[in-house]
Amino acid sequence: MKTSRFVLLAASLAFAGIAHAQQPAQPAAAPAAAPQQQQITPAQQAQLAKQDAEMTKAAAQVIQLVDQNKTGEVWEGASPVAKAVVTKEAFVQQITADRKTLGALAERKVVGVSRAFYEANNPQGLPAGTYITVAYASKFANAPQPVREIVSFHADDDKTWRVSGYSLR
Repeated sequence: MKTSRFVLLAASLAFAGIAHAQQPAQPAAAPAAAPQQQQITPAQQAQLAKQDAEMTKAAAQVIQLVDQNKTGEVWEGASPVAKAVVTKEAFVQQITADRKTLGALAERKVVGVSRAFYEANNPQGLPAGTYITVAYASKFANAPQPVREIVSFHADDDKTWRVSGYSLR
């Protein structure tokens, strides 16, 4: 079975560790000598938990649109960084084909929320900025194993989080 390997930026954002829950954003360049675990206060942890809940809710809204075959609406509300990568027609066509191949949704569970910051000219080739990705383990009628469903968001210049990708793996 073939599923999408590239729809918007989500495929690039599906980096190792995406399934680990609630990781705080890491600085762009850590000291080379002694990497240390970043300590966060209880208040910061509460803020991260609140943001995770908000982004998970937003991801659920995106996936609901995809489930309703309204992928064009997802693209229309997407971040400019996403729109620069793929046309609306290609986005809709790829997701429609992938979902048709997978069949009806049987089950979906959130498996994690992750954060990443990319500087300009990063090795992944992503536009600079802050990203949050919500990953799901989703079971579909025609897939023998759960499929990773990923919704990514980018913090745009106006400080609004917008969809930067959706993919199935």
